[in-house]
This record gives sequence, structure tokens and C-alpha cells, in this order.
Amino acid sequence: MANKRILVVDDELAQRELIAGFLSKRGYEVLAVASGEEACEKYHTLFAPVALVDMKMSGMNGIELTKKLREINPFVQVLVLTAFGSVETAVEAMKGGAYDYLTKPIEDLEELLLKIEKATEQNSLIVDRVTMQKRLAEVFPATELAGESEAMQKVRGLISKVASQDATVLITGESGTGKELVARALHAHSPRSENRLVVINCAALPENLLESELFGYEKGAFTGANQSKQGRFELADGGTLFLDEIGEMPLSMQVKLLRVLDNHKVQRLGSVKEIPLDTRIITATNRDLKKMVAEKSFREDLFYRLNVISIEIPPLRERGGDILILAQMFIEKFVRKSGKQVAGLTPDAAQLLTSYAWPGNVRELENLIERAIVLTQSERLVKDDLAGIDQNQS
Repeated sequence: MANKRILVVDDELAQRELIAGFLSKRGYEVLAVASGEEACEKYHTLFAPVALVDMKMSGMNGIELTKKLREINPFVQVLVLTAFGSVETAVEAMKGGAYDYLTKPIEDLEELLLKIEKATEQNSLIVDRVTMQKRLAEVFPATELAGESEAMQKVRGLISKVASQDATVLITGESGTGKELVARALHAHSPRSENRLVVINCAALPENLLESELFGYEKGAFTGANQSKQGRFELADGGTLFLDEIGEMPLSMQVKLLRVLDNHKVQRLGSVKEIPLDTRIITATNRDLKKMVAEKSFREDLFYRLNVISIEIPPLRERGGDILILAQMFIEKFVRKSGKQVAGLTPDAAQLLTSYAWPGNVRELENLIERAIVLTQSERLVKDDLAGIDQNQS
């Protein structure tokens, strides 16, 4: 297990040495001290994710030390040691931020080890979640990933779980829901984030151009190929390739994509040489690929290769509680760009936004707010500023 570091605080020498010796033999780096004051003084030398703290010590007691340690490291998980029969004290410590407790004297060292392992895992989960939230906020401030609806919390949770993996991801959802943004989040929080994220829209290019863009070509491969060119697969080597609108890829190209997924090699047009690749593939579509498979317009074997992990982005009409959150974020965004002083929405304007069906999803909301900020003469957006909304759909 990573992060095998622990702080042991106990003023009883025999107990302290017993625990420290046992944990050292189990591969832990142990900082063992005799008082809370010494623990605070020396904690920075190890910055352990877990601390084992005696409740009753001369000077600073366990509850006070727990609070001090959490001031230094808010993520540290504290296990308190309390005398048998003093469970009330342990409960008080847990209210003060302790993770769990054990009774003294410790007789079952395997139980101690198990609780330390669980506390270490808890530390990692919290750190990963906080890091994820900070990086999302830094890379994507005020975006479609914002919102507190259960559906969006599920999406963010999936991103957190699968970003660090190399599994192929299929992102589904209606146009305007933010599928590319999810792809960018997956890349940004992956071990590949220092390398490129290469994006190509499969619907934007005719078949012959799509093939040369993806696979590249050698000089003279076709008329106009005056020099060799790397394809998108090669450009994404070591990083991530995002194939947007994968449902629009022609069947002949689907066969070639499947071959790349199977062999992890690509062959430029006009070349017999195969180039090995280390590329993660993320795809997205607003189409029903299962239905396309049944209609024989999308390869079944490719569908299963792409759909290892599926992330479905909910339409905005199913995220009613997020509409006003997003609207306010977009107001603040375009206020900064325009220099206007617009504080928010009037009640009538807010009611109009929340009652609308949003066929264009978050992209439509963003465009509507941008237009409203440009045109408004009010300190708050009023109903008339939202003239872009089709009143028949609200």
C-alpha cells in the first residue's frame, strides 16, 4: 500500500515501542513521539496520512492533538487509543475529527493494522476527491460540469474513478450537453495529461479526408501529397485521442479503427510500415449506437471495444436544479468580458429559464445568456432580455 507512513503518539514507552516496532516490520515508516507537543513540532518531517494518538497524555490530550493535526493537515486520519470502558471519550474524539478508535491495551495487532489500512485508504479517497475538484475548478471554471444535481454528481464521480485508467471511454448525450468537456476532464486528470489531447470530429470530414487525418500519409501517397504528414493517432501518441461524433464514422473506417484498437499500431497511407502507438481512445456520440448496431450501420465488435466505460451526460431539462446555477455562472462570465454591471436574473426571467425545455442544452443556455448580456440595459436580466427562448416550448 502506498503512503505507508504513520505518526504514533503515546506517553507510555512500552506501548509506543511495541506499536512502532510492529508497524516497522510491516513496512511502515513510523514517527513515534511521547507527547502532543512533540507531535506538532515534528509532524512536518513525515506528514503522515494517519496518526495513532493516545487519548490521555500529560500536557496536550488526544482531542486537542487531533484538532491541531487537522489544522496542519486537514486530510490526516486520526485513530485514537482510549482506555477500555471509555467509549464516551472516543465518541467525543470522533466528533472532533478522529476517524476511529481502539481500546487499550492493544492485544489484537492485526485489528490495529486493518484499521490503519482503512484510515490510509480514507485519506487517499479524500485527497483524490479534493484534488479532482480543485483541478476541475482550475481547468474548467464555470462550465457545463458545474451543477449540484444528482446526475452531474454521478458524472463527476465517474470522471474521478476512470480518469486515471487507460480504458476506452464512450461518452453519450445530446448535442450541447458538454461531451467534449468531459473528454477534456478525463485527459486533464489522467497520467497522460502532460501529453497531447488530440480532437477530431468524425462528422466534419468526408471519408477520404478523415482517413488521411487519422492515419497520416507518406509523400506521394495520392495526388497532392507533396510531403509526409503525421496522422492524429501519431500526434496523440503518449496522450489521448478524442473521436467526437463517432456514430458518423463510415463503416469502412470503423474496420480500420478496430484494427488500431486491436493491434495498437497505425499505418500511414502509402506506407507498409506499422507504427506502434500508446494512445488512449475516448469517443463521443449523440446517436443511439445500440440501435445503429441493430440496423447494421455500426459494427457490433467496434461498439463493444469503445463501450468499455460509458459516461452518459444528462440533458439540461433533466437537471432542473442546475439551470439557475449555470445561468449565474454564464452571467458572471460574460459580465467580465463585456464590462457591464449585471448582477443576475429577475424572478420572471428565472422562472422562464427553469420552465423551458432546452432542446439545445447547456450550449443553448450559454448562447442565450451571452446575447442577453450584450443587449440588456438593466442591472438584472429581465424576461424580455431572453427573447431567444421559444415561448411555445416553455
